[in-house]
Amino acid sequence: MALIRLLKMLLEIITKKKCNEVYLIAEIGQNHQGCLETAKAMILEAKKAGCNCVKFQKSDLKSKFTRSALNRAYESKNSWGKTYGEHKQFLEFSKEQYQQLQAYSNEIKIDFTASAMDEPSLDFLVDLKVPFIKIGSGDANNFPLLTKAASLNIPLVISTGMQTMQTVDKIVEIMKQAGNNRYALMHCVSAYPTPPNDCNLQMIATLMRRYPNVAIGYSGHELGVRITEAAILTGARIVERHFTLDKNQKGSDHRCSLDPSEMWSLVRFINEFKHNAYISTPGLSADQVVTILGGGKQLEQALQEGKGKEKVILESELPCRLKLGKSIVAARSLDVRQTIQAADLAIKVSEPSGISAEKYFDIIGMRLKDSVNEDEPITENMLIP
Repeated sequence: MALIRLLKMLLEIITKKKCNEVYLIAEIGQNHQGCLETAKAMILEAKKAGCNCVKFQKSDLKSKFTRSALNRAYESKNSWGKTYGEHKQFLEFSKEQYQQLQAYSNEIKIDFTASAMDEPSLDFLVDLKVPFIKIGSGDANNFPLLTKAASLNIPLVISTGMQTMQTVDKIVEIMKQAGNNRYALMHCVSAYPTPPNDCNLQMIATLMRRYPNVAIGYSGHELGVRITEAAILTGARIVERHFTLDKNQKGSDHRCSLDPSEMWSLVRFINEFKHNAYISTPGLSADQVVTILGGGKQLEQALQEGKGKEKVILESELPCRLKLGKSIVAARSLDVRQTIQAADLAIKVSEPSGISAEKYFDIIGMRLKDSVNEDEPITENMLIP
């Protein structure tokens, strides 16, 4: 019954029937270090803190990455393998492990889901019968994946980091064309950690005005909880923060994750304000939010007026976009002067990169001036104008 109530709360937030509740997602991601028992310990700590949901990341590596991306040497203090593929494989859980984690989450009564990083992973999560599916920022411009996800009878939570407003408009258009109104958009900045002056919390209000029928949330990567509290007061009703048991562990996400004490603090804030007029009436001004939260330079930077008028890719997001942004690649070997069809294309993390994923529909019907091997990126100079 508790899980049914949690999902009902999420759906009531998504359909805008409730504005005085906050659905809190603990993003475990791959902070479990590839260990099932650590993952279970993290689920339990998230439950104890009062989170509504734990979320993992599901990838089919050959569908998400090109061979060249998987085979590149990965020399880093955060590496779990000699190549990037070995590193990623070490951190992937199997179907049976996902089933164990889901069963454990059900047992202790906390929602369990994951981000679908590619189409096979989307199918996997549908078969697993998760309550909703997350589409991460890296796939917010993966329009074929979004089109497929929109056609499914399952709620979606879609992050919008390292994307432009034009891409967000396209997401909303895809959902509308599918007749899907069970989704939420998450304001997000894909910088780890996000500097306060790039958090751009005014974008929450901008998205609320631009898409009045869509629930708007916040997926934060900044340090600490105060800016996330401000996001809630600004109007975010679905909140996601990365979660860790120890910020000093090996891995690039731990530093900008919340530890258990910080997650407890965030839950206390939500419980304190969820029946208060502040949280029942989104639309507080930046000055009001700063005053309520006791001031501070970082809050003022995160809430700067004027920064939220237009959504652009920030300089601080470029490292993540270069590393994990998706490109258009050849799904099969293509010949010179061949006219490109949808079946000829795939969207993957590629090294080197190719045309950005959001141009997928734009290049269908164009012809190639060069041949392209299967799993290689398609670049602008390969296309006949």
